[in-house]
Amino acid sequence: MTGERVHRRTYSVEVDAPAGVVYGLIADTTQWPLFVPPSIHVERLDFDGIRDRFQMWVTANGTVKSWLSRRTLDAQAHRIDFHQEVPAGPALSLGGRWSVEALGAGRSRLTLDHEFTVADDRPEDLSWVERATDDNSRAELARLKETAERWTELDSLLLTVEETVRVKGPAELVYDFLYGIADWPGQVPHVARADVAEERPGVQVVSMDTVSAADRTPQTTQEVRICFPHAFRIVHKQTRTPLLLEAHTGEWSVVPDETGVTVLARHNVLLRAEAAEAVLGRGAGIEEARRHVRELLSGQSAAVLNLAKQHAESTIRTL
Repeated sequence: MTGERVHRRTYSVEVDAPAGVVYGLIADTTQWPLFVPPSIHVERLDFDGIRDRFQMWVTANGTVKSWLSRRTLDAQAHRIDFHQEVPAGPALSLGGRWSVEALGAGRSRLTLDHEFTVADDRPEDLSWVERATDDNSRAELARLKETAERWTELDSLLLTVEETVRVKGPAELVYDFLYGIADWPGQVPHVARADVAEERPGVQVVSMDTVSAADRTPQTTQEVRICFPHAFRIVHKQTRTPLLLEAHTGEWSVVPDETGVTVLARHNVLLRAEAAEAVLGRGAGIEEARRHVRELLSGQSAAVLNLAKQHAESTIRTL
């Protein structure tokens, strides 16, 4: 086997926020889909406060990639070392370090170091990894900087919305309806169009037009859905969001028990406060934005859940 050259990249940004705040944003991988644009979903496998192991799905060069990663956290030094235990091709290996340096009162520098190899240093593979690493790293640092600099108002910008329904029917039929998002137009009232590409089983890329009762003008969004059929779960993240949302992630989950199933819709949102007036009218602020988004997501989720319930229960009666 030939020896591959180790390629290195370093990215850095100064942030008007304390080092502890910046470190906190990168330390919790489960929140990355909200705070790190390329990140779609993180499935944590092990975590003891210092060692973190997780499966991760991201967008890279317009495709969805997944890999298994390990990290070692040093909270005192504000440093996190990472490497991909099972890398995503064409990278043969990939690792690096996050580090946060305090620059003074309320200021810090966030640095991301990458090192990687590709098999036989093939030029086309090297170019792909370099482009993906550059684009994703710069997007990550820009969003982390923006989010950290709003740390005093971050709690008001974060919103979680949940809806549940009980179903007297098989979990498989409920999941079947939730998975079949391509069939929602004509069934789900707010879905006017849903184009679905599934180049790999269980990874759906969806372009969707939705309409609200108040405004029948279609609004186009895009999302990636990661499907776990054996666990009856679908996690999703919008990669093109409405104006009022900086980031939007969520999950559909079907939980069977002795008497039926509970179906849960959960949405996690990072609001774009500066868009409130443009979307909701003069004088609208963060409270109006929170109320509007909560009502919208709650109503849309309830509509989907009730149709999934109807699908499962009516199919059983027909059989």
